Amino acid sequence: MGSESGRVKRGEQSRISQWLRRRPKPSPEDPERVREDLLLAVAAAGLPLAPAAHPAGYRCSCERIGCPTPARHPLSFAWQTQSTTDRAQIERWARNQPQANFITATGMVHDVLDVPLEAGESALARLLAAGVEVGPVAASGGTGDQARMLFFTATRGTPEDEDEWWPCELDCHPETMDEHPGLRWHCRGSYVLVPPAALPGDLAVTWIRGMEHALPDPLTLLETLTDACATYAVATTESPTAAWPLSR
Repeated sequence: MGSESGRVKRGEQSRISQWLRRRPKPSPEDPERVREDLLLAVAAAGLPLAPAAHPAGYRCSCERIGCPTPARHPLSFAWQTQSTTDRAQIERWARNQPQANFITATGMVHDVLDVPLEAGESALARLLAAGVEVGPVAASGGTGDQARMLFFTATRGTPEDEDEWWPCELDCHPETMDEHPGLRWHCRGSYVLVPPAALPGDLAVTWIRGMEHALPDPLTLLETLTDACATYAVATTESPTAAWPLSR
C-alpha cells in the first residue's frame, strides 16, 4: 500500500512538472483579449486588482535605478485603495496600459501562500493525491528562490473583523519579502502579481490552476506547504545547485 501511494505521488509530481514545462501561452491571434479575459475572471471572483509595472528589457518600466522588484510592484503608492473589482475600470486599465502587469491586494477577500517553485510542485502533488481541495495556483518564473508557486486561499482576516484576525510570523509585506525565502503568507498590507504577467528575462507568471477553483481555507494547505519548504531547504543546503527548479 505504501509503495502504491508513493507511486501515485511521484506520478502526480511528474505530471505537474510537465504542466510547468508546457504552461499555455496566450493565443498569438489576440493576446490582449486573452489577457483581459483572464484579469476579468480574477476580478469576477472578488479579488481586487491594480495596475503594476512591466519589463523594459531587463529593467523595470518605473525607470528607477536599481529597482529591487522590477516589474513586480504596483504603479501607484495608493494601490491598496486603488485596487478594485470593477469591470469597467479594469477594462480601461487593461486597454490603456496594454503592457502593464497587475497585482491583487491580499487580506481583503483572499490570502496567498507563496513558496519556492520546487517545494510548491512537491506540495501540490501531495495535496492532489490526498484529495485535498486546492484552489487557484500560479507559478512565477525565475531561478532558485526567485522561482515561486502561489497558492490562492480564502483570507484569514480583514480590516472589517479586527477581533478575529491574528498575526503570524509568516506574514509577508512588500518590504519584508526578502526575510521570507521559504514560505510567505501574503495577507493584509501585501500583494502578489496575477497572471498573465511578464517579468524581465522573458519570464512570466502563469496559471497552473485557474480561478474556476474555489478558494480553500489556508490551514488545509499550510502543513503540507511547510513540510515541502523544509525538505526544499535541506536539499538546497546540501546541494545548492541540484535543487534549483526550471527557470521557465
